[in-house]
Amino acid sequence: MSGDSDLIKLYSARILELAADIPHLDRLEHPDASVKKRSPLCGSTVTVDLTIKDGRINEFGQDVKACALGQASASVVGSAVIGCSRDQIETARNQLKAMLTADGPVPDAPFEGLEVLLPAREFKNRHASILLALDATLEAFEQARQSDCA
Repeated sequence: MSGDSDLIKLYSARILELAADIPHLDRLEHPDASVKKRSPLCGSTVTVDLTIKDGRINEFGQDVKACALGQASASVVGSAVIGCSRDQIETARNQLKAMLTADGPVPDAPFEGLEVLLPAREFKNRHASILLALDATLEAFEQARQSDCA
């Protein structure tokens, strides 16, 4: 029965609020790059479109088909990503992974809202879904940079 109560704690009211209010859910008409990432364990997917201006994310769109944890992560990322550099995205992604897998600290601003996902540390099967939004954003940034948009 304790497993059930742990899951109830995991899906806190704040996580459910974030999942219900994901910013930038419209896909971009003319992105510099588009990337779709899928979690092999649960089948969650996140597709990210972005444009880059002066080495920073200028426009961002996402299509999120994920569990509540993946949706909450995409919500925090969507709220923070405009104006970020590639290095900020990579740092946030690495910090989130460390927070989930190695008792690392909460990601730096502007991604500190990912702290809400701390209870997911114990649920390794949810980690890939939580990382999808940042994984897709980082890959899209790389794709844009290779096509000389960044």
